[in-house]
Amino acid sequence: MKHLLIVITALGFVACGTADNDLNGGASDDVTESALGLSGAADPIIREYIPGERGVQRGYSGAVLTKGGTIVWLAGQTVVEDVDGNSIRGDFGAQAHEIFRRLGERLEGVDGSLGDIVTMTTYITDPRHANQFVDIRRQYFDPERTPSSALITVVGFTRPGVLLEVKATAVVGDEA
Repeated sequence: MKHLLIVITALGFVACGTADNDLNGGASDDVTESALGLSGAADPIIREYIPGERGVQRGYSGAVLTKGGTIVWLAGQTVVEDVDGNSIRGDFGAQAHEIFRRLGERLEGVDGSLGDIVTMTTYITDPRHANQFVDIRRQYFDPERTPSSALITVVGFTRPGVLLEVKATAVVGDEA
């Protein structure tokens, strides 16, 4: 699969090209690591989770500091069917679990896991589902390593039966 590869430093634009890899360190067609001055070895990731009192109560960190690794921005996920093709329209719990399954699957494709998520934004249509979402989210994250999080109520989604959307950012790579 072709991917656009853009490398930007603090000084500005460096290089742009396409890659035939899965964005996890493979060779590219037009731009190579050597041409960009990148080494094959990534800096180890250092993460610091700062939950705060409210974060501990609600299962999220108020801030997460990272150094090293590769940042992965995950598109918002909504679902109306589970992995087996069964309808889960209107079933908040089933949608939340399926979304976390899909996010995990997407991260596995770039050598990551749900535990690599450092921040997430969740949109829900009914604030009465907030506590249920918090309980479900706790099932997927180590209580000492929870992502920073925002939980936002919205009027609705463009697909009938969708009750929530989760988008996330992860930092993948080897732990320090």
